[in-house]
Amino acid sequence: MKKYQTNSATETQKIAADLASCCKNGGIIALSGPLGSGKTTFTQGFAKTLGITQNLISPTFILIRSYPIPENNQGQLFHIDLYRLENKSQIETIGLSDILDNPYNITLIEWAERLDKLPENTIKINIAPKGENSREIEVIE
Repeated sequence: MKKYQTNSATETQKIAADLASCCKNGGIIALSGPLGSGKTTFTQGFAKTLGITQNLISPTFILIRSYPIPENNQGQLFHIDLYRLENKSQIETIGLSDILDNPYNITLIEWAERLDKLPENTIKINIAPKGENSREIEVIE
């Protein structure tokens, strides 16, 4: 487990960029933290490192957004937000298992604690606000 302290959105995105460089060919990242803690900000920094130039916004209302990864033709970046799902049976209807079954996909899941079980090699990240701009980021690999 590693812990980081950040004092700006830019610093949070730098931590994400460092992690993204290790996951360019596939991986699952479970993001936890309260509303407004910086999960989407983290994902933006992660995506930028992969060469994704589209403006990345939260998928809260549509649940899943996908982006092609320039250096990974066999997979995509999936940004998933489970916040609005009211029960576990709804998770099965969004096609999450198909996304996770492709080992070349890179999947960042906000509110991942709503899943019963995460795949074995999932990297868990907890983001905790410590002030208006400060965050503590805990990475469990």
